[in-house]
This record gives sequence, structure tokens and C-alpha cells, in this order.
Amino acid sequence: MVNKFTLYVDADACPVKKEIMDSVKSFGVQPVFVASYASFSPDRQSTWVFVDQEKEAADLYILNHAGPGDAVVTQDMGLASLLACRGVSVLSDRGKEIAERDIPEILNRRYLSRKSLATGRRIRGPKPFTEKDRKNFSVALTNLLCRLDH
Repeated sequence: MVNKFTLYVDADACPVKKEIMDSVKSFGVQPVFVASYASFSPDRQSTWVFVDQEKEAADLYILNHAGPGDAVVTQDMGLASLLACRGVSVLSDRGKEIAERDIPEILNRRYLSRKSLATGRRIRGPKPFTEKDRKNFSVALTNLLCRLDH
């Protein structure tokens, strides 16, 4: 069976690469991991695309290649907001699916964070990544793949 969708992974800082590989096996999906050359390693189990080390190079590659019906795993909410409004299913590394209706809130939070930084205030980063986050991600990815596979 030929899959009608591609799963792209924003792979530079992705903490769930193993979970992705474990989840896609039963679906026959070959994920495309996109990372900068700085992340190059000859020990790879899947399709990898290496891009320049420029700040947004991996994001631009994914934006230029992902289309309606495809899926993307990313922790970059700016990238997620650009993809979700184009019919791409977006999943965070913690298992939250980003829908088009979430975009205004995501962009507002991002704006407020940047505004706080500009005034010199410190903002908290993300919570530490836990085993529960890994499990939530695996369940969410399996659910997403089931939905896209049918």
C-alpha cells in the first residue's frame, strides 16, 4: 500500500526520534527527518534531509515541501502556525496536535513572550521533558497516523 501522506520531522532538537521510528513501523511510513548539517551522523535509520545551518533552514525546507494531508512533528510553534493553516497536521513533541483554530493564541503568546524579553524581563522556558511526555507523544502520533492512513 502506498501512503498518501508524508511525515516530516523538524529534527534538530527533536527529543522523540526513537518514538517516531517505533510508531511508524506498523503504518509503513518512512518519516523524513530534516536537520542542519551540524546534526549530521552516519548512523541513521530513516530518510534524512540535511540543510544549511542557517537559523530557519530546516523550517523553510519543511514549509516548501509539506502540503495538505501531510504531517509534521515540531516544537516550533511559529512553524506549526504556518503549517496548520495550510491543511498540514501538526503535532508537538509533547503530543499536542496544533489546529488552525489554535494559531491566534499561539501567536499571541509568542508575541507577549518576545515583548517581555525586549523589556529585559526573564521568561520561563519549557518544562523539563518527561517520560509522560514521551508516552503522550507516542499515543498522539499513533492516533494521527491512524487518521491519516484511512
